[in-house]
Amino acid sequence: MAIIDTEATLHEAHRDNHTHRDVNGGWLRPAVFGAMDGLVSNLALITGVAGGSVGQQTIVITGLAGLAAGAFSMAAGEYTSVASQRDLVEAELEVERRELRKHPQDEEAELAGLYESRGVEPELAREVARQLSKDPEQALEIHAREELGIDPGGLPSPTVAAVSSFGAFALGALLPVLPYLLGAGSLWPAVLVALLGLFLCGALVAKVTARTWWFSGLRQLALGGAAAGVTYALGALFGTAIG
Repeated sequence: MAIIDTEATLHEAHRDNHTHRDVNGGWLRPAVFGAMDGLVSNLALITGVAGGSVGQQTIVITGLAGLAAGAFSMAAGEYTSVASQRDLVEAELEVERRELRKHPQDEEAELAGLYESRGVEPELAREVARQLSKDPEQALEIHAREELGIDPGGLPSPTVAAVSSFGAFALGALLPVLPYLLGAGSLWPAVLVALLGLFLCGALVAKVTARTWWFSGLRQLALGGAAAGVTYALGALFGTAIG
């Protein structure tokens, strides 16, 4: 019978089997959202224009314009959104920092009361709060986590979010245009490449979520295909009506 014979071995086994992904970074959400949005929006844009029976050159120009406009729009939106959120958090941290400076005993009592409410014995809760409050920066970090639910050292970067969003959107939006740039003369190669890209993106997203790769891939494939089908039908309808 196998036995873990030392406490150190037990700790190492626990450490090796108890790791978590980084869920606080500022790059994953904008990168995933940007790639999906680039694929779906530019595929829908190209199919809508192609449905109106326009020339290949017009489709390419439309796709490249959609890539540039969408990438800059996504980057600007992500930067503004993350920067605004960060400014709000930092303003709240400054409020907490000021309270810790002006009313340290009240803040220490507040922290002790919080630990008591979670089942810690009153005397122990007061002692823990006293020791943790010795360092002002550590006290600020603890109060921020307990009261605001944030990690002051793990705030997302607006620049990282913007760059991730821009690059991911541009890459995703390029896929539907790529077959035309390589000489394709019809819409179907672009559609097939884009749908394959959607499935692969969905499957890759499953690597950092609890979903299975095939479910995530098929979900993105269905959503992108539906968007392309609707816009193609609208393009054909309006193209016939205008023509």
